[in-house]
Amino acid sequence: MSTLTKRLVTQHPRVRSWMDRIWAQVGSVSVRTKILGIVLTLTTILGLGITWQVRSVMERVFISELENRGTSVVSDLASRSTDPILLNDTYALYQLLTDTVTNHPDALYAFVQDRKGQVVAHTFGDTGFPTGLWTLETMRNPPAGSEATIRQVLYVSNEGRVHEFAAPIFDGRSGVVHLGLTENRLHGIVNAVTGQMLLTTLIVALAGIAAATLLTWLLTQPILNLVETTRQVGSGDLTVRAPHWADDEIGALADAFNQMVSDLSASQRAIAEKDAARTRLLEQLITAQEEERKRIARELHDGVGQALTSMIVGIKVACQQDSSADMQAQAEEVRRVAAETLEQVRLLSRQLRPSVLDDLGLSAALDRYAAEFSQLYPNLTVDVHCDLTQRLPPTIEIILYRVIQEAMTNAARHSKGSTVSVLVTQRGDHIQAIIEDNGEGFDYAATLRSGRSVGIHGMAERIELVGGTLNIESGEDGTTVYVDLQV
Repeated sequence: MSTLTKRLVTQHPRVRSWMDRIWAQVGSVSVRTKILGIVLTLTTILGLGITWQVRSVMERVFISELENRGTSVVSDLASRSTDPILLNDTYALYQLLTDTVTNHPDALYAFVQDRKGQVVAHTFGDTGFPTGLWTLETMRNPPAGSEATIRQVLYVSNEGRVHEFAAPIFDGRSGVVHLGLTENRLHGIVNAVTGQMLLTTLIVALAGIAAATLLTWLLTQPILNLVETTRQVGSGDLTVRAPHWADDEIGALADAFNQMVSDLSASQRAIAEKDAARTRLLEQLITAQEEERKRIARELHDGVGQALTSMIVGIKVACQQDSSADMQAQAEEVRRVAAETLEQVRLLSRQLRPSVLDDLGLSAALDRYAAEFSQLYPNLTVDVHCDLTQRLPPTIEIILYRVIQEAMTNAARHSKGSTVSVLVTQRGDHIQAIIEDNGEGFDYAATLRSGRSVGIHGMAERIELVGGTLNIESGEDGTTVYVDLQV
C-alpha cells in the first residue's frame, strides 16, 4: 500500500471501512476461486490486449498499403489514359477504367476529368455520376502543370471510408484521372482476424480455466487434507498422518506436520510414562516412609529401649552392691551400655539426615558416607573425590547427596562390581557429578519402560527439581551416572 493510500485510509474512516469490507469479501473467497479468477483475468486481459494491438497494427499496415497501392494504380492509370484521350477514344478510355476497377478488389470507382473539369468517362454505370464528388478538393482544384503530384483525400460515404486519388494526365494538359479505393475489404480482413483471435482467446481462457482447475486441485487438496488431519489431531487422535502428495513445498509441509504429530505423540507417551512412574514413586515413597518409621520404631524399641532397660537394671544392681569394687565394675558396665546406646542413636540420626552435611558441607558428608558405606559393603572399593571451591546452597547439597547415595546403593546391590568411583567437580556456576562402577550393567531404556526402577525415577525427579540433567550410560563395562546442574 502506497503512502498516499495509507494517508487516505487514515484520514477517511469511510474509505477504511469500504476497503475493510472489500478485503473481507475477497478474503472469504476460497483459494481455488482466487486462482481461477486470477488466471481468467490475466488470460482475458492478455488476449484482449494482444487482439487490440494486432488489430491496430494491421489497420495501420493495411491503410498504408492501400495508399501505396492507390498511388501506384492511379499513376499507371494516368499514363495509360493519355493515348485514348489524345485520340478522343472514349470507349477505350471507359474500357481502361472498367478493367482497372475490376482487377483491383479495393477499387470503388474511376473516372476521367478533362481540362475543363467535365467528366468524360466513369465507371458508375446507369446510376450516373454522384453529385457529391464535385465537392471534393481534387475535383474543385485538380492537379495540373509539370510540377503537379498525385493528390489524395479521405472522405466518408455510404460505402464507408473512401480514399480518393487524383493524378494529372500528360502534366494536366489532358485532364485528371480519379481513383476511389474503399477500406471495406481490408476492414473485413481485420474483423475476421480479430474474430479469430477472440476465438483463440476464448479457447485459451477455457484451457487456462481447465489447467487452473487442475492446478488448484493439486494445490488445495493436500492443504484440505492437512486441515482435516489437523482437526483430527486437535480432537486428540494422534494416529492420523497427512498424506505425502509430492516432493515439493506442500509435501515438505506434510512431512514436517507428520513429524510434529509423531513428536507430540512421543511427548504424550513420555508424559504418561513419567506420570505413571511418578505415581509409582509416590506410592513407593509413602511405603518407604512407613517402612522407615517402622524401622526407626523397631530400632528404638529393640536397640535403644533394651539398652536403657539394661542401664536401669545395672544402676539398680550397682546400688545394691556393698563393696566399692563391685559398684565400680557395675558402673563401668552401665557406662559401656550408655556409650553403645549413644552410638546407635547417632547412627540412626545420620541415617535420617547426616548432620555433617549441614555443618561442614557436601564434601565432608560424602567422605563420612563413603567410610560407612565401606563398612556396610566391605567387598566394594569406594573412591570419592570432591573438588568444590565453595559451599553449595543447601537444596543443591542435599539433592546431590541423595542422588549419589542412591547411585552408590544401586551399584552395591545390583552391579556385582568391585569398585565404585565418585567425582564431584565445580566449573564456574556448573556442578558436575559422575558415579561409576565396573559391574555388569543393565538395559537402561528397558528399565525405564518397565517402570520397575523407582530409585532411578527418584534421582531424575530430584535433579529436575533444580533444573539439572541426569544421564545414565550402562553396558558390559559397568554403569556411569552423569549429573549436571547449575547453581
